[in-house]
Amino acid sequence: MAGHSINVTSSLRCPHNGMVKILSTNAQTRANGAFMARTTDTFFVIGCPFHIGMTPSPCVTVRWLVPDSRVRINGSPTLSRSSAGVCLNAAKFPQGQVVVVSSQTRVQSL
Repeated sequence: MAGHSINVTSSLRCPHNGMVKILSTNAQTRANGAFMARTTDTFFVIGCPFHIGMTPSPCVTVRWLVPDSRVRINGSPTLSRSSAGVCLNAAKFPQGQVVVVSSQTRVQSL
């Protein structure tokens, strides 16, 4: 899989339009001026409005299922527009695929 690499300034959303913030521990490798995202980073979902019936069930985090296959930073796979991740609620129940709204456009990864 190939695509433009995701860095900490990329825009990601949950399927219910909540905003995903990336907290990266990568302090070495940059893509277009910002640190590249890896599967081991923390992805917080903010402002997810999802409810199951009358019970709030917002997305709170992202788990990456298909990262880049060839590019690694300190042993952890990187992420790109072609990567697949699922948004999870607080009980770790999957609630849909994460949406990559925008990524940097200078560096591509596989």
